[in-house]
Amino acid sequence: MFIWLFHRISGVTLIILFSIKILTSYFLFTKDKKPDWALSLHRHPVLDILILILFTFHSMYGLRTVVIDLGYRKEKELFWIANVAAALISVVLIILYFRFS
Repeated sequence: MFIWLFHRISGVTLIILFSIKILTSYFLFTKDKKPDWALSLHRHPVLDILILILFTFHSMYGLRTVVIDLGYRKEKELFWIANVAAALISVVLIILYFRFS
């Protein structure tokens, strides 16, 4: 039940966060005078980290759902595999984000 709920909430949240990124990009690339709020929101590290973490967990839970639909029935094992893999991938992406930004 937790994964089902998290998957739905993270999907909606990702749509909202990506919409914010696209909207702020529009304001930054089309206006001669760039608004301060768009620049600060577009370059906000918390927003980027949240996108990285939510995208990683959302995609791993989606892959878990596909594997279960294909017939693998050890859901608890898949839950822990998906969580550990998503956590490791998230840590690597966060390290790369801070190293290259």
